[in-house]
Amino acid sequence: MTPAIEVHHLSYRYPDGREALRTISFTVAEGECVGLIGPNGAGKSTLLLHLNGVLPEKPTGAVRVFGQTDLAAMRRDVGLLFQDPDDQLFCPTVLEDVAFGPQQLGVPEKPATEALAQVGLAGFEKRSPHHLSHGEKRRVCLAGVLACQPRVLALDEPTSGLDPRGRREFKALLHKVRATKLIASHDLDLIAEFCSRVLLLDRGELVADGVAWEVLGDVTLMVSHGLERPHWLQHRHPH
Repeated sequence: MTPAIEVHHLSYRYPDGREALRTISFTVAEGECVGLIGPNGAGKSTLLLHLNGVLPEKPTGAVRVFGQTDLAAMRRDVGLLFQDPDDQLFCPTVLEDVAFGPQQLGVPEKPATEALAQVGLAGFEKRSPHHLSHGEKRRVCLAGVLACQPRVLALDEPTSGLDPRGRREFKALLHKVRATKLIASHDLDLIAEFCSRVLLLDRGELVADGVAWEVLGDVTLMVSHGLERPHWLQHRHPH
């Protein structure tokens, strides 16, 4: 069976010379939910951006999505949720923002109103995205991604900036979405709840790839890479 994501010896250096990724290799099976963790500057966001060719400079190595290296095909299959919703919202109304992606990609358009209803924002069609709360903006971005009907969701810090209710609502939405997921987050309780497997990046290198609770529960490993054991896991695996 063709993996959803194949990353083979991927290296990337920004134009200023900073090396962001160093010969990273891994695969993600269709239907898997994989967490991407690591300290600031580890390369998590850079890695997600390579899944649909957002960065202008070419990396070395290869990225395949369902066996494809064609950027147009990869962009149809990978829905990318940016860390800052304001980077993703630029149309005058919520409805136009949600409809924009499918129109650009030429994918069969799921009605934008249906995608908005899916994220609990029915009736928001004519609102201005920039007058919404942070949590509402995040959900509009998710609706825009879901309207493209991607087979893979790449989520960059999906709960950052959300209050407790916003986090609960967003997590409830994610539980309903049936797609392969790669979630980059400092919210380790979110990772522990959703992901069966974890990739740990530090300074552009993949330093661990394993069962989520084993990696997250390895205190020595976590601390040595600037992380801590999630609270949620302490109750599940106290030793």
